[in-house]
Amino acid sequence: MNIFNDVKEIVLGAVAALQAAGTLPADLDASRVTVEPPRDPEHGDMATNAALVLAKPAGLAPRALAEALVRSLAQAPGISEVSVAGPGFINLRLQPALWQASVGAILRLGTAYGASSMGAGERVNVEFVSANPTGPMHVGHGRGAVFGDALAALLTKAGYAVTREYYVNDAGAQVDALARALHARYRVARGALSEEGFQALLAERAIEYGGDYLIPAAEALAAAEGDRWLDQPESAWLAPLRDFAIDRMMELIREDLALLGVHHDVFTSERALVRAGRVERLLGDLEERDLVYVGVLEPPKGKVPEDWEPRPQTLFRATRYGDEVDRPLRKSDGSWTYFASDIAYHADKVERGFFNLINVLGADHGGYVKRLSAAVKAVSDDKGSLDVKLIQLVKLLDNGEPVKMSKRAGTFITLREVVEAVGKDVVRFIMLTRRNDATLDFDYARVTETTRENPVFYVQYAHARACSVRRHATEAFAGRDLSPATLAATCDVARLGAPEELALIRLLAGWPRLVESAAEAHEPHRVAFYLADLAAAFHGLWNRGNEHAELRFLLPDDEATSLARLALVQAVATVIASGLEIFGVHPKEEMR
Repeated sequence: MNIFNDVKEIVLGAVAALQAAGTLPADLDASRVTVEPPRDPEHGDMATNAALVLAKPAGLAPRALAEALVRSLAQAPGISEVSVAGPGFINLRLQPALWQASVGAILRLGTAYGASSMGAGERVNVEFVSANPTGPMHVGHGRGAVFGDALAALLTKAGYAVTREYYVNDAGAQVDALARALHARYRVARGALSEEGFQALLAERAIEYGGDYLIPAAEALAAAEGDRWLDQPESAWLAPLRDFAIDRMMELIREDLALLGVHHDVFTSERALVRAGRVERLLGDLEERDLVYVGVLEPPKGKVPEDWEPRPQTLFRATRYGDEVDRPLRKSDGSWTYFASDIAYHADKVERGFFNLINVLGADHGGYVKRLSAAVKAVSDDKGSLDVKLIQLVKLLDNGEPVKMSKRAGTFITLREVVEAVGKDVVRFIMLTRRNDATLDFDYARVTETTRENPVFYVQYAHARACSVRRHATEAFAGRDLSPATLAATCDVARLGAPEELALIRLLAGWPRLVESAAEAHEPHRVAFYLADLAAAFHGLWNRGNEHAELRFLLPDDEATSLARLALVQAVATVIASGLEIFGVHPKEEMR
């Protein structure tokens, strides 16, 4: 049930009536007609742009058409008031019964309330995390993981067929550096190098990835291979140790993701694509279409790097698809650029039937967006779309003070440390309380405090309070069937007529529309904002009951009103649980 869609059907019915009467052309396109909340609630419950978007193609003045629609809408069931505003907006007020019916619908549908057919089963590929397999996940990776997972769940609820994908960047120089660090750790494990010697080697050779997380991998390698690689040249051990290190690091990453409650449907290896010749094949196809050529790029705008020199390069015609410059596909040593592999990877997605692509990337990839979008257009013959969601940094604090780096990771705080400190649900919820492109402060002290300033506590407390009302109702009305289905069928929702109750019902009725709009915009943080508003409205009604006895949820001497209010409370708990389900957060029934 989506009350906004229901009212839109009423508006379209009024349009159809005018078409039947000959006032409007029979072939008029009404696809742009919308029904939305008005900017100012004082103007009504809903507003429609029907007259504004239909007047010109119908050859009528917008206000004249609006007045004709108003005359028809005034007779529609459930509409209590309708008026014209400005150049032709139509404001509507609904009869309370139309809102109150939402309570029964929520109880009948449970957490499926809000689910939509908007996506019509369209396949969507959401690629997220895709952290280099060089160590455990840090907090920034965690934010991208939560965002991508919640976005996938949101799109699923909106009716899309979603695949969660992880792209393993295992073919670049960073995994060679990882293999060198593992070899040094392996030498320590075999007693061929002291810890002091290891640290000196890191500094001398500028070896990355020196955190303690490599120790278990090195010990496992030492146990499996003995001294096999101690005296061998790098050319002998680099490839096998690289493969070993990547496998071990991906195990570590999968463990971190599982701890956060994140699971991917597909893991795609860059290394496997390269080894299978997918890059060469793809670039050959693009060359046949005159999208690859050898040319010389202009120097970068602004200050020219000292090592820049004009030279012929293999280039992709990214400018043909909206990029500022064409992009190199080969490095000076003849190997493929990262971008060349990325084009092949996105072509692979398209070949698998995905034309609606979403990539969740770190904020440092901002300069990469246009070339990726150009690549998707090229490999899909302009049939594909790519939305890149950039994830800003997470500032990890404790009582406002920056948290020190982790010895285990070497240079950052691991995601595992944060989850173990505050719990999966807290991490997931807090990561979604800001837009993805805004920096997020994650303060250990604040996210665990029991005040309304902590959004996860405030929302969970609302759900727990609703469960508490249900427990008290079970005692007060012993023997009565208080199941959601029975309440939906038997309670008198017309008794929910207090302004505060109707305001809460309107908020509940807006949940399906919120799901659709958040899914369409690819913005799961809207769910967090909505849940905070819903919790505030519910807590407010609870507090009003403390101040005014007649507004309490359970009235011992008025069973009918109590059951109607219990239905409302159950509806609140159900919608909160529906929203937390998208976030992968378990709703609490008690706060301890």
